[in-house]
Amino acid sequence: MAIKPLFQKHNPVENPVNRVVEIPVAAICPNPAQPRMIFDDYELSQLAVSIRQNGMLQPITVRRLDGAGYELVSGERRLRAAKLINMEHVPCIVINTDNEGSAIFAVLENIQRADLNYIEEALAIKSLIDHFGITQEDCAARLGIAQSTVANKLRLLRLTDEEKTLALRFRLNERQARALLKLPHEKRISAIEKIGSQQLNTMQTDKLICDMLGEKPVERKKHVWAFKQVGLYINTFNKTIESMKNAGIDCVATKNRTDDFMEYIVKIPLK
Repeated sequence: MAIKPLFQKHNPVENPVNRVVEIPVAAICPNPAQPRMIFDDYELSQLAVSIRQNGMLQPITVRRLDGAGYELVSGERRLRAAKLINMEHVPCIVINTDNEGSAIFAVLENIQRADLNYIEEALAIKSLIDHFGITQEDCAARLGIAQSTVANKLRLLRLTDEEKTLALRFRLNERQARALLKLPHEKRISAIEKIGSQQLNTMQTDKLICDMLGEKPVERKKHVWAFKQVGLYINTFNKTIESMKNAGIDCVATKNRTDDFMEYIVKIPLK
């Protein structure tokens, strides 16, 4: 009995939009608006091993070019890993979008999947604003995020290149990096080194910076931040379900909400 292939081979005559098809790796060119700048060689090799053993479980996203071939929209790590093991074809979802839509989709997909560090996110958002000549408000609307989020991320670019590099090297989170902006330039490097070497959390970082400025720290309401964190997890969960459906997995998710909790029930077919 012949085994039915998991994905259809792409036939250039047919319209593959919004379908999962296999496209030659050689026919896919990079996305010039790719926001991700750092690719860890070890992580790529591990991903390549996983793809060799289990296949590419989540298709990459591409768009058809006017001339010939396709442009990558999202999934560059998967495409790079596929090239490492000399795959000739990769499963793809072909979407119908223009240059701006492709750039926005690439930034949004990476941000939602937490594939970018906060400096890469800030640079990607600035690139969108500069390249397409749009305002922060327009950019926020296109990405589906708050304008204040866009403004806060762009503020990170006021750090010097050295400060950005050190902040990432010492694993400061986004709030810690943004808090550095309160300090004069001559004190920031010292603050980064203290935060990193002493492994300070966000509240401890705020106190350190206030001490360096000779100010009294402002007390924050913990329950507000906790609520925001829950919202982020719920959004991530919803995106995971959406990605599974886009990949052709016929999963069903139902949710029940009460005053005390949110309950999700997910059914994933095994065949």
